[in-house]
Amino acid sequence: QWPQVESGGGAVQAGGSLRLSCAGSDTMSKINTMAWYRQALGKQRELVAGVGSGGTTNYADSVKGRFTISRDNAKKTVYLQMNSLKPEDTAVYYCYVNTGRLAYWGQGTQVAVSS
Repeated sequence: QWPQVESGGGAVQAGGSLRLSCAGSDTMSKINTMAWYRQALGKQRELVAGVGSGGTTNYADSVKGRFTISRDNAKKTVYLQMNSLKPEDTAVYYCYVNTGRLAYWGQGTQVAVSS
């Protein structure tokens, strides 16, 4: 199943950091938008951060200044550096890839931030 979260999920104390990575399939010759979404218990899935093919980024207000999204086009991989984590960041994080004609979702990875 692609894209796949390669690493980064886990448990961390408030104030800590985690780095998520997600790799697309080699069959994805063209990738437009890559993004990270998350879904907390009892809440709807929401956009955390996204990055376009040209490098334009956007972030949810709740993570601005703390999270950084980046991509490696050669590796077809998107990263999410999460710093100063808060308990409110606890959620299942999902990788998203849009090739311009199809959209794909990763398997999701649990991030748990304790206070």
